[in-house]
Order: sequence, then structure tokens, then C-alpha cells
Amino acid sequence: MSSRQTPFADDAAIVVQALADYIRESAGQAAPVIHQESLERLIDQLDLRRHLAQGDLSGESLKRFVTDYLAATTRLHHPGFLAHQVAVPHPTGALGSLIDGATNNAMAIYEMGPAAASIEYFMVNWMLEKIGWRGVPSNRQLDPQSLHAGGVLTHGGSLANLTALLAARSARVPTFWKSGNPGNLLVLVPEQSHYSMKRAVAILGLGEDNCLTLPADADGRVLPSAMERQISELQSRGKRIMAIVANACGTAAGLYDPLPEIAAICRRHAIWLHVDAAHGGGALVSDKLRHLLAGIDQADSVVWDAHKMMCTPTVCAGVLVRDHRHLDHAFEQEASYLLHAKDQPGFDFISRTVECTKAGLGLRLFMTIAAMGEQGLAGHVEGLVQRAREAAELITGRPGFELAIRPETNILCFRIDGDDHIQLEIRRRLLERGDFYISSTLYKGRRWLRLVFMNPATSLNDIRTLLDEITDIHSRID
Repeated sequence: MSSRQTPFADDAAIVVQALADYIRESAGQAAPVIHQESLERLIDQLDLRRHLAQGDLSGESLKRFVTDYLAATTRLHHPGFLAHQVAVPHPTGALGSLIDGATNNAMAIYEMGPAAASIEYFMVNWMLEKIGWRGVPSNRQLDPQSLHAGGVLTHGGSLANLTALLAARSARVPTFWKSGNPGNLLVLVPEQSHYSMKRAVAILGLGEDNCLTLPADADGRVLPSAMERQISELQSRGKRIMAIVANACGTAAGLYDPLPEIAAICRRHAIWLHVDAAHGGGALVSDKLRHLLAGIDQADSVVWDAHKMMCTPTVCAGVLVRDHRHLDHAFEQEASYLLHAKDQPGFDFISRTVECTKAGLGLRLFMTIAAMGEQGLAGHVEGLVQRAREAAELITGRPGFELAIRPETNILCFRIDGDDHIQLEIRRRLLERGDFYISSTLYKGRRWLRLVFMNPATSLNDIRTLLDEITDIHSRID
């Protein structure tokens, strides 16, 4: 360390104080939830080129940079943040990210991060038990005679879905890794599936055209009564369905598919069932809400993002399988400098994930829940869902507003009188004002304004103010 550099403890204190001020100001609505400068202007404002040239990011220079950086962020701690499925991170969980960054233990290999790997192992088993599956002591983790569940934490739901479908491919088409695509494989996904599903099918070498849509009811939920006919028709054409995906819940409107019925069909036809519970898996921590995921224990694989409803800093996604062997065999290759005979007091996660170098994701998840307690986490999830349902009642009582569907979770879609262009223009003008940050979605063939309740500080009074602003903007549109 250069003699002119400020010691780490002093610089860390600068950053922590700036963040504490930022969280307080955001929660108090002292600044807009969103303010978008142009990319080029922000690069200039942050003085990036000079900092790189001078290497001066310490002390007062660091303080100025962090202050400028935080001023340009989207403020998730602001009660007006209602746009996306990203957690308002618990401060203690954020400290977990800081610890992981400072220690930099790439824990996919146990010897490179024993503490981080141990915590991830514990948290993966915690998630497996919430689903209703059986965890296992670490000394039997790779035992091919043991029928326990298994999993790994990975960097986001998209990578998690890809990994789960890799496990499905390994289980249903074990020759694929060496021999390639037999050419007749399909994956069936819900109408409201996340875009990462079609992307994963393409990456896996099946081809995007072989990712087909399941039949759905008028609201977009998978329709089991029509699935048998679709499966029979595809099989009569020589097609082989590698996997069927169900939502728990869907991205657009937050609806849960009927898992028990879908699982029964998959069992009859020996088709892998993957449940994308990236967002809605948070309901598993609540005795009041876990009925929404009834039947999830019958799935072959589940994806569950902790960085959505569970207050955990991004990113932290669980890839969970009912039979550990399918995940352990998904990556059939060797790296002799990593995978060899050695003393092994722990467990190497590297055989279960695309990543070789992997952050200690379990630490941020553990520190979040350990700070809140399991009951506190359950109350948080229940509160988000309850606020969405209360907001739905508020909207239905407003003249000129239309609700898409009563929310099952913390996602709420609605619109005001007018065509699709009106909805997008209202969103654009809301973002210009900066008091609220909301998203929009296509659902049932129409454009809707979309709220995702992620911030426990968002109140019904905030929603009343939002609706007033929307009404005001609507009256000014020609």
C-alpha cells in the first residue's frame, strides 16, 4: 500500500457513512427514486478517466466519488420504488456482500473458501427443506446410493434456469454431452414464462424453435386439461419432450401454475418437471402463503431467487434438484488441477455449477435471514403480498382505472382509460417526475402498468399519491 493512501478502515468508514446517509435519504424521499442522466454525462460527472489516470480513489477523493455515484443511482430504498423484482437489501445482508468482496474466497472449491462453502451448504439444505425435500450430511453428498436432494447457489435466476435444464438434459438424454443433440428434443414452457427459459433452450443446443408454449387459460395459467392432447400430438410426430416448465409465479402478473396437476402429467409421461419459482419461491417461508406452491415438492428441479422477495442483495439464486445425482452429473468433464484426490473435509460445489470462480452467495443470504429471523422474513413476505392486495382494492374503487387480475403475490397490473400508448406515456412522464418508478407489461394482449411491491416502507398513502399523479398526467395527455 502506498504511503499516501488512506488505510482501509478509514476508507471503509467513509463508504459506510455515505451508504447510511443514502439509505436514510432514500427512505425519507429526500431525493427522486429515479433520475436518468445520459451515459456520457455521468461518465464526465464521475470523473472516471481522471481517477483511473491518477489512482487517487481514497480519502476525500473517494468520499466525493461515492457521493456522486450514489446521487446517480436508482433508489430502491425509496417508497416510490415499485418497478422490478429486485430486493430492497437488508443492511446486514449487504454487509455480507462487503465481507465476501473483501475476503474474495472463490468457494466453489472447498479449500478456497471453507467458511463460505460451509454456509452455502447449510443454506442450500435450508432451501431444500422449505421445498419439502431431504437434505443430507456432507459426507454423503456425492453418494450415488443416497436419494437425497441437492443444490447450489448461483449468480442469478437466468443462470439458475440454464443449470436446471442442464440437469434435465443430463437425466433424460445422458448421451447429449458427448454425442450431441439427437434432433427431436423439445421443452414446453408457460405462456407467461421468463425470457431466460427460451434463451436457455437455445444455449443448450436444442434451438429456440424447440421451446414451445404450453396451453393456458384466459388468465395465462398453464391448463393441465389441454396438456395431454399437446403431449400426444407432439409424440405422434416423433418429438421427445425433455422438460416441462411451470411458473411459481409468472413474471408479468405473478400467477402460480397448478403444480400438482402438472406434476402428475409429467410423472405419467416420464418428463422432467422444472418449476421456475425465482420470484414466487419466497412464499415458501410463510405458513400463510406456502399453499400457493402446493405440489412443488413433486418437481424434479426448482429455481428460487433469494434476491427477490427475501431481502438478499443481488444476486443469489438457488438451483435445487430432488435427486442430487442429476445435478452432480450435469457437467461431465475434468479439470485435473482442481478435481483430483485430496483431503476433503468439506464439499466442492464446482461440479454443480457453470461457474468455476464463484462468490460466497450463501453468506449474504444467511446474514440477511439471521438478522431478521425466520419469522421476521415470513412477516416481510406476507407484508409485501398484503400491500399488493390492499392496493388492488384501492385501484378497483377508482373511476377510470382497471385491474388486470387480483394479485396472488406482490405483483399488481392495472391501467387507466386509454390505449396502450397512453399507458406507456404515463410511465414515461412518471419517470421524468421521479416520485415513482414503475414498470409495464403486456398481458392478455394489452399493455398494463405494473407495480412490484418490494419495499416494506411503501404505504397505501404512497399508492394513493401515485394514482393521483397518474390521474393528473392522464388529464394532460392530448
